[in-house]
Amino acid sequence: MIILGIESSCDETAAAICKNGNILSSIVSSQQIHKNFGGVVPEVASREHERLLNYSVEKALDEAEIALSDLDGVGVTQGPGLAGALITGVCFAKGLSQSLNIPILGINHLEAHIYANFLTDPTLVYPLVCLLVSGGHTQLWLVKEMADYELLGESRDDAAGEAFDKGGRILGLDYPGGPAIEKMAHNGDCKAIDFPRAFYKDESLEFSFSGFKTSLLYFMEKKDKSVVLADVAASYQKAILDVLVYKLATAVKRKNVRTCVIAGGVAANNELRNMVKKTIGDEISVLYPEPALCTDNAAMVAYLSQLYMEKGFTSPIDFDVFPNLKVV
Repeated sequence: MIILGIESSCDETAAAICKNGNILSSIVSSQQIHKNFGGVVPEVASREHERLLNYSVEKALDEAEIALSDLDGVGVTQGPGLAGALITGVCFAKGLSQSLNIPILGINHLEAHIYANFLTDPTLVYPLVCLLVSGGHTQLWLVKEMADYELLGESRDDAAGEAFDKGGRILGLDYPGGPAIEKMAHNGDCKAIDFPRAFYKDESLEFSFSGFKTSLLYFMEKKDKSVVLADVAASYQKAILDVLVYKLATAVKRKNVRTCVIAGGVAANNELRNMVKKTIGDEISVLYPEPALCTDNAAMVAYLSQLYMEKGFTSPIDFDVFPNLKVV
């Protein structure tokens, strides 16, 4: 089975080809224009998707050495995400489905992130705990088996990735803020500043990150000239990661699983990976997708689409997008 995957939920225009569980090509066209605005502008993202989708799909087909006529189906992100961006990708995918007379399947972006780990290690076994951490979501999931998930906890406000991006803006760094903070933090002292950590070491598996950026903003407004920005970045990053790692370790212990995975853009953070390994890596099998599969991509969409289509799942041609789509 050969599946084309399309991803357009935010500011990455992506297309990928999956054949029998193997990714033959994965094209991600990053919309660099948003750096001019310090964040993603929804209307601009939609226009950029319109401009880049045809190119991305053609390039994915060329690299995979696959013709349009070889496709057995198309999978496309239907949510969550920016409404206009989702509509652009879904309409493009529907056009291909109709013109080629092949089935189409709407895919949950968050679920696809979870299954990016199976692309890295197809031998993963259930049950497992997943920390899904990105610019839009911070959630802990118990994955019992495919399509059987239990939400263990999530952020009550901002996502961890959003805290990184807004923190980067406060520090005067380029967008996206997460990689920029990680780079600056590499030369800083993470113990220099003790930023408050909401819900840290309490009994719940809930998160709250809105106060992190507020604490950083107040600190920067009152700082003196002796403050080293690298120390600020390192301390801010450490505060966010402390909460993520503690909650993940708690969930793994509470659910008595032997495997955990981390998914989403923040999963590419090397300090997060190091902290998780030091905290639970000796006792539990810990897996992360390769960096290119952590951020938004179509390979995870194509792969999950194939898994569902092999089980007979498809979507009606008039299916809608859901900007606030939940996993369950």
